[in-house]
Amino acid sequence: MAELVTLTIDGKQITAEKGTLVIEAAKKIGIEIPAFCYYEGYSLQAACRMCLVEVEKMPKLQPGCTLPAAEGMVVMTDSPKVVEARKSTLEFLLTNHPLDCPVCDKGGECELQDMVFRYGAGESRFTEIKHHANEKQWSPMVYYDPARCILCYRCIRVCDEGLGVGALGLTHRGVHAEITPSNGDHLECDECGMCIDICPVGALTSGSYRYKSRPWEMNHVGTICAHCSNGCKTTLSIRNGEIMRANNRDQSGINGEFLCAKGRFGYDFVHSEERLQTPLVRKDGELVEASWSEALALVAKKFGDVKAKGGKFGVVGSARTTNEEAYYLQKFARQGLGTANIDHRRSGDVASLLNALAGKRDALATVADLYTTKAALVIGSDLSQQHPLLAFQLRANYRHHGSSTYTVTRGPVREDSYAARSIRFEAGDEIGALDQLREDLSKHASVVILFGDSVKGGDVAKLVAFGDSLGVGVKYVCLMDYSNSRGAWDMGLTHEYGPGYEAAEQRGLSLPEMLAAKDLDVFWAVGANPLADAELGSNDAFVVVQELFLTETARRADVVLPAASAYEKNGTVTNTCGEVQRLKAGAKVMGVKTDLEIMGLLAKEMGLDLGIWTPEKVFEEIRRTVRGYNVQLPIIVTGGAAPTQPVSGQLAVLPDVSLVRSAEDTLFTSGSLGRYSKMLNAAMEAPGKLYKE
Repeated sequence: MAELVTLTIDGKQITAEKGTLVIEAAKKIGIEIPAFCYYEGYSLQAACRMCLVEVEKMPKLQPGCTLPAAEGMVVMTDSPKVVEARKSTLEFLLTNHPLDCPVCDKGGECELQDMVFRYGAGESRFTEIKHHANEKQWSPMVYYDPARCILCYRCIRVCDEGLGVGALGLTHRGVHAEITPSNGDHLECDECGMCIDICPVGALTSGSYRYKSRPWEMNHVGTICAHCSNGCKTTLSIRNGEIMRANNRDQSGINGEFLCAKGRFGYDFVHSEERLQTPLVRKDGELVEASWSEALALVAKKFGDVKAKGGKFGVVGSARTTNEEAYYLQKFARQGLGTANIDHRRSGDVASLLNALAGKRDALATVADLYTTKAALVIGSDLSQQHPLLAFQLRANYRHHGSSTYTVTRGPVREDSYAARSIRFEAGDEIGALDQLREDLSKHASVVILFGDSVKGGDVAKLVAFGDSLGVGVKYVCLMDYSNSRGAWDMGLTHEYGPGYEAAEQRGLSLPEMLAAKDLDVFWAVGANPLADAELGSNDAFVVVQELFLTETARRADVVLPAASAYEKNGTVTNTCGEVQRLKAGAKVMGVKTDLEIMGLLAKEMGLDLGIWTPEKVFEEIRRTVRGYNVQLPIIVTGGAAPTQPVSGQLAVLPDVSLVRSAEDTLFTSGSLGRYSKMLNAAMEAPGKLYKE
């Protein structure tokens, strides 16, 4: 047990662990010690001198960000001596700082502005001409104004320690000192933008938000990132229905302050000029605009006619629709259309993992577990590029707790730089390579094993058997690609399983089989683009597509229905760790409807009774009927992540593992959403592809 000490801060006696920094001890009792350079979780800098406090029996003021709490210590954080010191510090910082708050993007959110308002002097004793340096554009995402920089070094530390990139450094000295990219005049990095959000002033600003709005002019909506499967919370700042920016400065959600390039800058696809906003119907060989009533009536009639004659449907769902939409789609297909031909693009074999874990409790790791586990084993994934939040958690765990990470990959990955051991493997030999790590892993009290699409089917069972053989607590993460890849499996968007991995009453066609079928009467794609890299075998099939853009599949369609994106709808999604989180609508795009509403209107037009199609009602049904989804609503409603429980027994049927294939997106690509993001396409990709140093 940690040794405790008793100290007094501003007359309040508190108990804290020995070694706790005074700035943190004060925070626990509601006392704020202001600081610019200090940032929890990163190395101590003691550069700004804003956090000076008075300590009884010490002749000089002490920096609260580096001063450890000691037994009997008496600290004063707001004495006249301290206030005068802070006033002098601010006066010095403002010596060369431009007074351009009315045009600075950080206006209203600037820590320096707040401190000057609280402690600042009414006038300055420095009358010399301010030193000025011109603003620089480091990349399409990041701008730097050296005149505003107060040299707190937060940006350098977050890039080096938090991301492991080291893209920033310091050049020159004294008044000429500047933060500078390692490549001189431009950034070659993850373009995550964390340096922008962590900056206490307006020195670093966003290329997508510059001079657009003020924080008090916008509504701020917390939702889940639309891109990868890690499930980061992102706060969208909305003005007049348009997304102005995305960040997570309040550090809420499973990701804290972290967001990657896609989460912080990849939202602009929502307002792309290429967004579909009117239904399209094929007439005389061309897609022409139509009303919603005309398009829905046409689709409903065709669906009804094909169903009446016993025709053949093919239904393809998406890993980006909500749980409610995925559940309703499979219900529409199976109960409404009477077809078992339903599938989606699978990027990880979670079904085989749940089957192998039958009878085990608490065997699935959460995002939080990656920060506390004693060891982690990463198999077949370039984690920093494919799953940036999970990589961020492992790196933070290594920095703060000294955890050990082991990598088994087909090429170099960023985790190698701090890994206890790294192993390369030939394709198909991942499991064989694990024997080399058995002794190392068995030394740790807990292990989290993360594996990509190269481990599937029987190899997943072998992996779990390997974990059992270690004799320690082992948890698993099946890595998948997109925001609701896990939810699509859980909701039954497969031809083998219904919701909750119950064996389907009738096993229909898989996605490749639907594409190859020559006798398909209807092909219905909801949020998916299967014809991007394939052909539809049935030339006469009636194709219906619900989509944001005129993709390859939409161009082949007979009817295209413009759908809302994840940032325009309510509902839930499940991340790759199996944690359910809440989507909340923020942006507004004229003319579109959510996929759930489109399906509900089609069901109504066809006279089908599939239940009320509001997200709340469908999620109620999911909680009642889908195994593992009877989660606690207060956790989700308040912005938390509720872990689902795996099935308790072995699955009645095993999945078709030949269908599991990752798209191998990088930090800057994300299927069709990434294609239509100008910001992501404008960035210089570094390193440019997976498994590249």
